[in-house]
Amino acid sequence: MPTITLPRGCITQLKGFQASASNVIRNRSRNASNSAGLSKFRHVVSQRQQISRPQCRQIGSTHSPISAVPLKEPHVVLPLEGITVVSLEQAIAAPFCTRQLADLGARVIKVERPEVGDFARGYDDRVNGMASHFVWTNRSKESLALDLKEERDLTALMKVLERADVLVQNLAPGAADRLGLSFDKLHANHPGLIVCDISGYGQDGPYRNKKAYDLLVQSEAGMLSITGTASEPAKVGISIADIAAGMYALTNIMAAVMQRNKTGKGRRIDISMLESMTEWMSFPLYYTYGGAPGPTPAGASHAAIYPYGPFECGDGSAVMLGIQNEREWGNFCTIVLEDTSLKSDPRFTTNSFRSQNRAELKQIVVETFSKLSSAEAVEKLDKAAIANASVNDMKGVWDHPQLRARERWTTVDTPVGPVPALLPPGANPADVRMDAVPDVGQHNRKILAEFGID
Repeated sequence: MPTITLPRGCITQLKGFQASASNVIRNRSRNASNSAGLSKFRHVVSQRQQISRPQCRQIGSTHSPISAVPLKEPHVVLPLEGITVVSLEQAIAAPFCTRQLADLGARVIKVERPEVGDFARGYDDRVNGMASHFVWTNRSKESLALDLKEERDLTALMKVLERADVLVQNLAPGAADRLGLSFDKLHANHPGLIVCDISGYGQDGPYRNKKAYDLLVQSEAGMLSITGTASEPAKVGISIADIAAGMYALTNIMAAVMQRNKTGKGRRIDISMLESMTEWMSFPLYYTYGGAPGPTPAGASHAAIYPYGPFECGDGSAVMLGIQNEREWGNFCTIVLEDTSLKSDPRFTTNSFRSQNRAELKQIVVETFSKLSSAEAVEKLDKAAIANASVNDMKGVWDHPQLRARERWTTVDTPVGPVPALLPPGANPADVRMDAVPDVGQHNRKILAEFGID
């Protein structure tokens, strides 16, 4: 984890605290009382509220310091302030959607299972004992731990929904409907409520009850047919189907809020991971229009444009480059390859020919780059106005000079202390909210008192 320079606070190291806080998370079930439902959390929350967290300026250190910029001033009104979102969420798709609603000022009440919470909390323990996915997708939320199989807890949820503007859920297929939380069952008593259902395949159709995880949806949507190599398919290394569904849920909810401002009525939103992923697959779909063969998987290279991909240099590192038009190809031949005859070589005169003859062209490029360091190759590519990039690992991204220069890093609090966080794309520090990642049931007492629930 990188060193973080916080905007305020004292200079204190968290080594002892981080270990003890991690133990609190690992032993949460041992600290909870054994009674069911709401009563499980009063004792646990009380204990957790007694944990003292030192306010630090620096945490851990394997990377060079990241400067953290202060966030919005208290008087700034965010776009979604006054909107209350209740989310029965787990994993990635719904939490990613609602985190962005929270970034924009919405109040997000995250309903979790008692003791264990969202199962994404247990995906790994890479962030000082917390799960990396969970830290990423759950800041600025209030955690309400309810056992919805208990009538008392379900009644409490219904009371909270009386004041809600949006309900988001990505439970197992059919679970929300069985709990009486479908749009049809809620609309009569809550005509202004927007209900967003996120599922793998949608609320109807032959796949409606089929379980769906990110890799499975990538496979169904054809993603694996265009990634990897011709001999071995590969999935995208992040939860792209979940992310796509979360983004479409976000934009549909924003549109529904604007529509409700005009009509006064809520509506149902049905987000399918498969449909979200298929929309993002529109290029390869149209590429195969009329029964044409699909793009050949090309690893890190582009399936239809060449040269476009990584090329190894003489120092063992790689440089990514992309040539999009004939002007760039001419510059590449003259300045980088230093062979003007290649511009008129019939094997390479158009992108289609270059792609068809990529093996021969790759050999030419690799031979030239073998005599250059990556820095020298980048210098030549920049001189030729050829788009290029470093092939970074995660340390390279933590240390990326462009992110630092634009002051895109800040910090968010967690149950185990502050951690670095990237400002949302497009947001300035003054117009975004990035509050703490909650512990399970951390806000039970506050929310239950607010809604008059015993």
